[in-house]
Amino acid sequence: MNTTDVSAFPLRLEGDAIPMVSFKKVTKSYGNLVVLDSLDLDVAEGEMVTVIGPSGSGKTTVLRMLMTLETINGGVIYVDGEPLTHMERDGKLVRADSRHLRKMRSKIGMCFQHFNLFPHMTALENCMEGPVHVLGMSKKEARERSEELLAMVGMAEKRDQHPSRLSGGQQQRVAIARALAMRPKVMLFDEVTSALDPEVIGEVTNVIRQLVAEHNLTMLMVTHQMGFAKDISDRICFFYSGRIEEQGTPDELFGNPQKERTQQFLSAVKEAS
Repeated sequence: MNTTDVSAFPLRLEGDAIPMVSFKKVTKSYGNLVVLDSLDLDVAEGEMVTVIGPSGSGKTTVLRMLMTLETINGGVIYVDGEPLTHMERDGKLVRADSRHLRKMRSKIGMCFQHFNLFPHMTALENCMEGPVHVLGMSKKEARERSEELLAMVGMAEKRDQHPSRLSGGQQQRVAIARALAMRPKVMLFDEVTSALDPEVIGEVTNVIRQLVAEHNLTMLMVTHQMGFAKDISDRICFFYSGRIEEQGTPDELFGNPQKERTQQFLSAVKEAS
């Protein structure tokens, strides 16, 4: 798809509410394998949405598309009222140029399951790198901002340590601080506890709980930890075969799932835990 009419993918919802993140008929496929099948998903500003589902259901692809790590085959993604990978030109949506992509990427922060910290930098330097070199922030301001965020995630005393000297839970907390240092409007969490030892998972989940409670960030999370998802989410979306099979509040989805596939998945997860 090179161009398309803007009117084919209207952003506004009923009541003129504009979501912070919006997928409009988004498709993604690899040859004959359809990963996302005409996905419609809106996430309101300040909402915490968790995506669950079996392997291969498309849930991580949603996050990778928001990070522009995957291209879309059809449809449009909006972030903060603007197309993510398109630009509007003469009433048409065309592929975005690199300047537009850089601007849109700056609105999104992501924490991966494998931390992805720079090994040659200290925790503080990891947090300062993006604000200085991407946002153009002064080193003084970036240092103050980074020190504040490291303190928030309980890592102030480890600010001068390199990643190799930190535990997995500590590295993940630094990764969260580093993402927040970019002042994103949307935070993405991709299985951020799956690479951690069980005894340190609580370190990271407590930080995310704090973010949900104290900051008006829009968040999208993929996790296999159902209890954690139930505890902090405003809404749960169960993905199956590239579509949202069922969605609702945690109480609705976990307490009274309506679809057979949802029931089967939750039952299998419960048995495995």
